[in-house]
Amino acid sequence: MRNEAGGTMVVDLQTSPYNNRHNLSHEITDNVHKRRPKFGDILKADHDGIFPPVDPIIINTNITHQRFSSVSTMSSGPTSGDGSPCVMSPWARVSPPWATEFNEDNLLETNGLIGSIVREEGHIYSLAASGDLLYTGSDSKNIRVWKNLKDYAGFKASSGLIKAIVIFGDNRVFTGHQDGKIRIWKVSKRKPGKYKRVGTLPTFKSLVKSSVNPKHYGNKNSVKTKHHDAVSSLSMDVEFGLLYSSSWDRTIKVWRVSDSKCLETIEAHEDAINSVMYGFDDLVFTGSADGTVKVWKREMQVKGTRHVLVQVLLKQENAVTALAVKPKFSMVYSGSSDGVVNYWQRSKRLFVGGILKGHKSAVLCLTVAGNLLLSGSADKNICVWRRDTSDGSHECLSVLTGHMGPVKCLAVEEERVCRGKEAKGSMEGDRKWIIYSGSLDKSVKVWRVCEKMSTWRETEEEAVSTSLHEENCTWSSYSLDK
Repeated sequence: MRNEAGGTMVVDLQTSPYNNRHNLSHEITDNVHKRRPKFGDILKADHDGIFPPVDPIIINTNITHQRFSSVSTMSSGPTSGDGSPCVMSPWARVSPPWATEFNEDNLLETNGLIGSIVREEGHIYSLAASGDLLYTGSDSKNIRVWKNLKDYAGFKASSGLIKAIVIFGDNRVFTGHQDGKIRIWKVSKRKPGKYKRVGTLPTFKSLVKSSVNPKHYGNKNSVKTKHHDAVSSLSMDVEFGLLYSSSWDRTIKVWRVSDSKCLETIEAHEDAINSVMYGFDDLVFTGSADGTVKVWKREMQVKGTRHVLVQVLLKQENAVTALAVKPKFSMVYSGSSDGVVNYWQRSKRLFVGGILKGHKSAVLCLTVAGNLLLSGSADKNICVWRRDTSDGSHECLSVLTGHMGPVKCLAVEEERVCRGKEAKGSMEGDRKWIIYSGSLDKSVKVWRVCEKMSTWRETEEEAVSTSLHEENCTWSSYSLDK
């Protein structure tokens, strides 16, 4: 169905798989374990030759209760160890600690796949949700704005695919691009669907000033205002009005939003930085292809900021590909190219954490929703993990399936439902969330999840593309001294 804005909006409950995709899944799985640039080359490659165009209207009537993976043809029965997507950790229990008896009374029919947004413009690389608006960025250089699953507005950058989107306030949008620039957009107050570019980071003035300033010649400590490779992620400290950008040039930059000034450039890692997240207690977290997760402490100064390395949370062979932070519980999550999710919780001067294994290929994105963690992967799946508030452990609630390509980005908004006089949302632990997942199959899928669910119902009337594979998810705990 095509609307006046030229967009195609389709609500389908499950997209039928393409033929001959088995070799592709193995190709992605084999490559995501390698360091960038090879890992980056996969994500930057022309996927038109890999993923055929998405049929805008596909309804799958072949409903089955068993989840079949296109990555492996081996048996994956509920008791089959060969079907596990991960190598069991020696610390993992034989029987998952969260395995519970099936209770049909706990099933919530409102959970599951709501629909899909399909627009054949490009592969989806970034998402951001704000209220009833959803922003999507792709390698077509277009930023689309969706409202209530309908094409609402759009604007186009001059160059560079959109790798990151963040929203600041009610009317400003920051986008990070493959060409190393950050562009600033503002929505018109008179015309809510009209967006205009109002700036670029770094500004032309700052570039000229930096290039002609003799103090910067040969000075390694001078602020370098320009990223020299792709901007991989953006993170906002709303309270202090600071924007953090990470790049494949191995640096992170700190920008003051009020005057678009670059306050600081930090040479943070030995390889490409894939993610930066502002967290809590003035801490900033970075994850890199060099296999490390680093913690930086921010110190505010008269003329800017200064960030000091205070801890290395992780050092491994596999690239760190994604980060997520839950400030309320001082939680930090990282995803890696081997499909593992690491997590830490700050306890006084210690970060204590564990390992979550539920993916067959690289973890490409993470997001937090209340007590839930969602991880998207090159294996085309999304794992839903729930954090136990009593001891900080995690359990795998379900695996969301349906994408035909790697899940590249996730965004989340809390669902608020008015029931009688109660219009302020659900109680803690019983909250519902709307999850948006963007994929290299050129689609965005919309899901509804609830923190209290035990499993999700799959019926022929509702082709909900979810599975509960408790045997395929493992965890183990450890502590890391400061």
